[in-house]
Amino acid sequence: MEQQHQSPLKDKVAIVTGAGRGIGLEIGRQLAGAGARVLLNDVDAGLARGAAQAIGSHCLAVAGDASDPDVIRELVETAVDRFGKLDIAIANAGITLFGDFLTYSREDFFRVMEVNLAGSFFLAQAAANQMKEQPEGGSLLFMSSVTGHQAHKNLGAYGMTKAALEMLARNLVIEISEYKINVNAIAPGATITERTLEDPEYEDTWAALTPMGRAGTVQDVAAAALFLVSDAARHITGQTLVVDGGWTAVSPSPYK
Repeated sequence: MEQQHQSPLKDKVAIVTGAGRGIGLEIGRQLAGAGARVLLNDVDAGLARGAAQAIGSHCLAVAGDASDPDVIRELVETAVDRFGKLDIAIANAGITLFGDFLTYSREDFFRVMEVNLAGSFFLAQAAANQMKEQPEGGSLLFMSSVTGHQAHKNLGAYGMTKAALEMLARNLVIEISEYKINVNAIAPGATITERTLEDPEYEDTWAALTPMGRAGTVQDVAAAALFLVSDAARHITGQTLVVDGGWTAVSPSPYK
């Protein structure tokens, strides 16, 4: 008789921020498909509700700005109230505000820092404080970017935040490992999403620049995320997994 293998994510409870569409939505979909209970967050309440309904009964929408302490508190408290625990927190919410360094505004700078850094930091803090009370601990995951590794025109502030998240993942190893909490980051390269496809040349441009011959997909990134938050990766911590089809190995610029 063929042995049935249970998903390592079955009955896990996960938070995914910034998940109304794109990479976050696909991570939520794959988590739910693997049997996890998913709290799906997005700043756009309509997107959050629609995404959760599309995923199905294993998914619950919690709308709000993921950098808002009250929203972070609501996410963690809802996970515990509804499902009794919190196993996984994925800080996927982030914003990109392009701008030339010489004229970049303080308003844009601090907004990028607030969402990308403060939102991720304090979600991880709130989640870790819950996980340390659980005998099995948990897993944290930050969403970095190849722009945290290689210079990109007009993305100085954004790239700073992504490099900082990778350092945060490394630093937290000495803070939370004793509670059986592991923490990692993913650095996607060029990825086809609703937002990036607003540029009609995006897919062809990055297919030509990427050694593997195509831009990444949300499925590529989500598959890596599911591995890092699964029990199969419990002994991996403080690391960043680059998912870019080899682009950072050669780093050709899209700018002429």
